[in-house]
Amino acid sequence: MATISEKTSWERFKENGLKTLLAPAALVILYVFFGIFGRNFFSYPTLVNIIDAAYYIGFISVGVTFVIITGGIDLSVGTVMMAAAIIGGTAYKTWGWSIGMSLILIILVGILFGFFNGVMVSRVGMPPFIVTLGTMMITMGVGSIVSNVQSATFPTRAVADGWYKNFFKFISEDGTTIPTGALLLIAIVVISHIILNKTKMGRYIYAIGSNKEAARLSGVNVQRWEMMAYVVAGAYAGIGGISYAAIYTTVLPAAGQGFELFAIAGAVIGGTSLSGGVGSVFGTLIGVLIMSVLSVGLPAMDLQSHYQTFFTGVVVIGAVLLDMYRMKKASEVRYLTPADEYREKTLTQIRELSSQGKRDEARTLKAEMKSTYARMKAEEKAEQARVRQQEREAEREFQELLRKQGSDSDSPKND
Repeated sequence: MATISEKTSWERFKENGLKTLLAPAALVILYVFFGIFGRNFFSYPTLVNIIDAAYYIGFISVGVTFVIITGGIDLSVGTVMMAAAIIGGTAYKTWGWSIGMSLILIILVGILFGFFNGVMVSRVGMPPFIVTLGTMMITMGVGSIVSNVQSATFPTRAVADGWYKNFFKFISEDGTTIPTGALLLIAIVVISHIILNKTKMGRYIYAIGSNKEAARLSGVNVQRWEMMAYVVAGAYAGIGGISYAAIYTTVLPAAGQGFELFAIAGAVIGGTSLSGGVGSVFGTLIGVLIMSVLSVGLPAMDLQSHYQTFFTGVVVIGAVLLDMYRMKKASEVRYLTPADEYREKTLTQIRELSSQGKRDEARTLKAEMKSTYARMKAEEKAEQARVRQQEREAEREFQELLRKQGSDSDSPKND
């Protein structure tokens, strides 16, 4: 009789560990590939360009990871980031605000839109896709309205108000560029990791994504913590807006559409499940770096930027397929036949003998197990074949009986 078995450590590693290692391995392979086949890819300026390309997408990717873990989606993070940046730039350029207050305004605008998304999803009960799609359109219009369809220009590095740019890229007197923003991005990732794994908020966010109704019945304030995930995404979109302004100086109105796709792609490539309940901000960081390597490496091979979109789509589909495979394997129930039970029990005895230093006994038992297990498996296969043969014979007899009954009913009857 077959019994249900718990998954072994190796099976759990194949389901979760391999997925965790695939993204870092892909990053290394891509970097080496472009270094070999690209022009001047293994250089410090190229490394700086890769990190620069990861800043603003990295911040909004980490934020959207919170939302996806809850089982939701945020299509507005890209336009929220740009709308917040252009509002802050307008406050500095047109309204006469100080640069410090303008930067704070950028974060507050991001938080405000995140709060709006959270309320509409958690309190009103609207679908996250519809809410954030509407917010995307709203923020594209808000940026243009506030700036009067004019670009917002932030202070350059040469003036005193450009001090904030050093937080993202420091240029020494001899012209050496140091991507200091990498430290800020790593700090945000570490803080987010602590929030998700060491705090009540993080535990509840994972619980909501795993099973919202079960979390509610367990006493979790689902509305509050689901809303907080969108607030975090909005706050990080604001930080992303500051980083974008620090790198590019000029922000165009109604921009940012499409950035949300790269943010979601970074989270998915990094192992965050679109089904909710599974995700890691460190994985998201790796996913963002993979896209940054693609964006810098493809031009080094004389390929245009649209190839980045193509290959990013391929990578995202592959990551989703891998997530579906992992979810399928995780939900499978493994049944042990008597032969499997014998093998599991004997392997445990072999490990115990090996840990006690009885290696000869362990080798003898292992050899005996192989032969016995093979014999038991052969007997089980023979029994399964016999049962299948009996089923086929029974099916043939049943079909023959149906044909006979049909022919009897069709024959003429005598009055």
